[in-house]
Amino acid sequence: MDCSSPKKEKGSVGKLFLSSLAMSNFATGPLGVLIGLLLIDIALTFEVSVGVAGQINTISYVVSVIFALFMGILSVRFKHKSLLIIGLLCVGSSALGCFLASSFNLMLIFYSLSGVGTAMVFPMAITLVGKHLPLERRGNAVGWIIAAGSLSYVIGAPVISFIANIGGWRLSLLGLVIPVSLVGLFLALIGLPSTSRKQQLTINKSTYLRSFKGVLLNISATACLVGNVLRTASFVAVVLYGISFFRQRFLVSTDFASIIIIGAALCYTLGSLVAGRLVNRFGRKSLTVLTALLAGIFIVSFVYLSDLWLSLALNFLATWFSGMASSAANSLTLEQVPKSRGTMMSINSAALSLGNAIGSALGGLALVLFNYEAMGSALGAMGIVAAIIFYLLTVDQLHKS
Repeated sequence: MDCSSPKKEKGSVGKLFLSSLAMSNFATGPLGVLIGLLLIDIALTFEVSVGVAGQINTISYVVSVIFALFMGILSVRFKHKSLLIIGLLCVGSSALGCFLASSFNLMLIFYSLSGVGTAMVFPMAITLVGKHLPLERRGNAVGWIIAAGSLSYVIGAPVISFIANIGGWRLSLLGLVIPVSLVGLFLALIGLPSTSRKQQLTINKSTYLRSFKGVLLNISATACLVGNVLRTASFVAVVLYGISFFRQRFLVSTDFASIIIIGAALCYTLGSLVAGRLVNRFGRKSLTVLTALLAGIFIVSFVYLSDLWLSLALNFLATWFSGMASSAANSLTLEQVPKSRGTMMSINSAALSLGNAIGSALGGLALVLFNYEAMGSALGAMGIVAAIIFYLLTVDQLHKS
């Protein structure tokens, strides 16, 4: 398959190009799935409380935000393929370090390395789409990359649970997480095209400044970043607190809760794939606004229903439209500053991690002070505000009037 374009920045890519990018994003997911599923087991291993063990995720998010901003500089200086490969090495090294960790402090350090890897892999994968594929094919490619990330929950959750039941959480690292990262690394090495180093020869400090200014002084680009922070924070109501809501409000079993996780991940995956096929027809901005708005409305709604099946249906709808919004919004963001895509998507990666952190903190505070209805209302409203920001302040480069 030749995806070459007459535009100067496009080059020929092989059949493994999109598969390599999708697998790279998939490879960043299983370690997070393992931490979420087996947090209690990890806490028991290191003799700490579950609350303390949960700080593994908090530190990883903080590291991810910081390093994603640093990636805005690195993406100007170094090849995007090389940065993606280093990111995959960080993910694999993180998994190996967690397997060998003899103390909780070492576990914190090694797991934070996965935050570095995620901050490198996802933005570079999206940037490579913008660099090597023609405009009309990018939306679908972004959809597949995002879908691959959510598929890590669909596949990873049952596989990790099965392996852990045999030999504990450390065996799950050896049996799935590390092999998947190696497969992602191998595909990236053979499937992604290498680019010329000519452009690196003229890079200096002013180049970095121009790249950051091109993003931060662009109203539409900045609005995309703010919108992505808010819509990501909104989705935390589903991805982090949703299962606890169903377990406490409707007293569902752990087994049933795991089925909910898989069902939600499938909805997110399919939503992102559908959006990838619709962005060229309806426009990146229009699709982002509509899906972010609907996701926010359903996030507010599902916590108020007293019937399990109706609540679950709205939860799945919220997840479906969140997946669509993620695909559409990332496609919209990718096209904002074509000359600084690496910097744009790196800062966007920081925005996504910041959104997760804000959503986790605000949602937790709402639960401590009030209840699930307050949590759903607060976070769902952030998704609605995100839709308004996308509508009022962003520009779709493909569908400009």
